[in-house]
Amino acid sequence: QVQLVESGGGLVQDGGSLRLSCVASGRIFRDNHMGWYRQAPGKQRELVARITSGGTTNYSDSVKGRFTISRVNAKNSVYLQMNSLKVEDTAVYYCNSVNNAGMSYWGQGTSVTVFA
Repeated sequence: QVQLVESGGGLVQDGGSLRLSCVASGRIFRDNHMGWYRQAPGKQRELVARITSGGTTNYSDSVKGRFTISRVNAKNSVYLQMNSLKVEDTAVYYCNSVNNAGMSYWGQGTSVTVFA
């Protein structure tokens, strides 16, 4: 069982930055693939960024060049640095963890609101 706790959301002006954090409990964090997803009001949840256990990253086209995902295995943590935020980045952001058996775990989400 993996429990994920996100933090770092908030209210920010267009062009600003936020850093989201996700701390995982449970063993063998380093073997899990981690990701950040978001869900805007009235829309489906979508992938924002993902980092494999080996450190390979990929991003959605909408955030490429602005967001950076990273992980620190020693802290059981994954981060999402969000720069040049846009109004359309407003959403609830969720941390996700997938283990080697393909089991997926979700955090409770942290809200990000970008205003013009």
